[in-house]
Amino acid sequence: MTTMHAEPMLMDSTATPARAARLTTGLLAIVMAASGIAFLIGPPGVVEALRALGYPSYVRLVLGAAKLLGAGALLGSRPMLREWAYAGFTFLLLGAIASHLLGGRPADAVPAAVLLGLLGVSYRLGRVAS
Repeated sequence: MTTMHAEPMLMDSTATPARAARLTTGLLAIVMAASGIAFLIGPPGVVEALRALGYPSYVRLVLGAAKLLGAGALLGSRPMLREWAYAGFTFLLLGAIASHLLGGRPADAVPAAVLLGLLGVSYRLGRVAS
């Protein structure tokens, strides 16, 4: 009687961080692209939130375009553009957190803080996987 013995599959030590980096970066890009589209379209909730924080109406368009460009850069193949996107999103999210906290809307700062955490994880995993 013959038995077959399968060799155990050894997992590449970079496979898990690389997968996690792609997952977190993809999720971040999707959220930022969706937010960018919402900022460009300008539903009443977005317009009112920015108005309540004291921003002029054109800021919505600038932020929407920047979010879309940054999401594209995160998914692109140019490392320098990706680094700039991470930096830009860091400043954008820190500014959002500060705006909400200083504008008396601390609960609205939570999503930006969560995204900032996701951004940090995505950046770090991307560095480990490369």
